[in-house]
Amino acid sequence: MASADQLKALLKAYAEGDATQFHSIAMQIAAGEARSGHGKLAEELRDLIDKSRARVPSPGPSPIPLARPRGEIADLLTVTYPQTRLHDLVLGTKTGAILERVVREHKTIRDIRAHGLAPRKKLLLVGPPGTGKTLTASAIAGELSLPLFVVRLDRLITRFMGETGAKLRLIFDAIARTRAVYLFDEFDSIGSERGLSNDVGEIRRIVNSFLQMVEQDESDSVIIAATNHPTILDRALFRRFDDIVEYSLPGEQEIIAALKFKFASRKIADETNWPALARKAKGLSYADVTRAATDAIKHALIERRDITSKDLASAISERKSALAHRKPTK
Repeated sequence: MASADQLKALLKAYAEGDATQFHSIAMQIAAGEARSGHGKLAEELRDLIDKSRARVPSPGPSPIPLARPRGEIADLLTVTYPQTRLHDLVLGTKTGAILERVVREHKTIRDIRAHGLAPRKKLLLVGPPGTGKTLTASAIAGELSLPLFVVRLDRLITRFMGETGAKLRLIFDAIARTRAVYLFDEFDSIGSERGLSNDVGEIRRIVNSFLQMVEQDESDSVIIAATNHPTILDRALFRRFDDIVEYSLPGEQEIIAALKFKFASRKIADETNWPALARKAKGLSYADVTRAATDAIKHALIERRDITSKDLASAISERKSALAHRKPTK
């Protein structure tokens, strides 16, 4: 049976004309009935929801931002409607398979919920900067036609005791109310090991709050945490995620694929030795490879001439030089 909070949220969404919120809450009620063993009622509710959705005009290629954070939560979340897809990413075989499985489960979420099961929905992405973790959140949201909410850690974490936990509760309330993809980027900021020497107590409370809230979450939203520093995360966190997805710097074949994707609609004037360029770019992240390609394109545009492989090789060298300056000296 629907809770009082769900009924109030349902009526509020209806009154505000928020179709996305209305359908999300209605689906949560249906899922709750299915979990309670009321399969026939759950199916009837889903059929009614589908008919209601069919009557809502399609927003077209530029979706109307119906799921817009309001009130106090608006200070903690930013929302976008990504058009990115998984095929826009260059991923390793294992990583790609995990993400494809998550997307398939959420596209068939009605069948999974009807059998009293839950889709894989809590992902921890780990790996060096620039390897595609943040872009993955956009791609999953794009694949599922869901909004992407990014948690603003600068507003979430405060120096006042207990305030961060209260704000975290607001975020998880939003996760329960509005089906979407929620990204906690730089997750180590709130999930660091509770036994660290510089821990003053508040980190313990934040981690404990997150552990409790993520464990209790039964929504249809996708929760994604991303970190460049998995070794400092509290070990208890790893057990709360359905999948730990590892990212690494691209190898030569992945670099070639990323460069060819970037130049799919642009012709390079001379013959391109892709393996040589990939060897030259070894050690760069996907983000740096893409930036180098973009720099080469811009340079040719400024010079009002065609792009050459020399432009690309030069841009790769400049990017590697910049990367060397960013590394800390010993």
